[in-house]
Amino acid sequence: MSGPEQQDEAADVVPTFRESFGAAVRKTGIGQVSPGEVPTAGALLAAIGGIRGLIESIVPGLGFLVIYSLTRNLLLSVLIPLALAVVFVIIRLALRSGPSQAFAGVFGIAISAALALITGKPEDNFLPGIIINCVSLTVLLLSLIIRWPLIGLIVGVLTNEGVEWRKDRAKRRVLVIATWLWVGLFALRLIVEVPLYLAHETEWLAGTKLLLGVPLYAAVLWVTWLLVRAVYARALAGAAPR
Repeated sequence: MSGPEQQDEAADVVPTFRESFGAAVRKTGIGQVSPGEVPTAGALLAAIGGIRGLIESIVPGLGFLVIYSLTRNLLLSVLIPLALAVVFVIIRLALRSGPSQAFAGVFGIAISAALALITGKPEDNFLPGIIINCVSLTVLLLSLIIRWPLIGLIVGVLTNEGVEWRKDRAKRRVLVIATWLWVGLFALRLIVEVPLYLAHETEWLAGTKLLLGVPLYAAVLWVTWLLVRAVYARALAGAAPR
């Protein structure tokens, strides 16, 4: 039989939603930097996974584009990038350098490859990414509609201020603008990629996905970082004793 003490212990072990959300946020790119930190190229590179993370993000997609352009062989085009992703995981395991990101990459590439092979349509290799962009865009828009901008919730976790930013008009406005920036990122990807997907323009789809992937993500992350840093620095200056 489980008594009250055992139930309390179980409750302590199971993380709350806030704890789980906080842990997830800190693993994201924006979670790698402090809102008050001075933006630097090195810090931005670290936020997108460093040189190794950059290579792991770009090489599989580039491999698909090159192999498919040269051979038009769907099997090789999806399996070689998958093999490269597996190699990245093995390297991380060997170096004991946190393989979770590489594992996630393998999982995503495997799903994309399986879908393309099942349907026989090379453009379906990019369908999971399009779906992820749709879901991300929907979540961001819903957060704005209900006036709880997602970037505000993320920054609240990173600064340990919770939702206190909602009481500050300047912070709230900047965090809304920052959330709209991310809406723009996912909307732009869909505006460009969906017509190419429907037109079966696989090579153009692969190329634009690379351009609208890490480079665009890094640019939006940088601007978000600047916006949040500016408003938080102003708030800290206003709160400082004179």
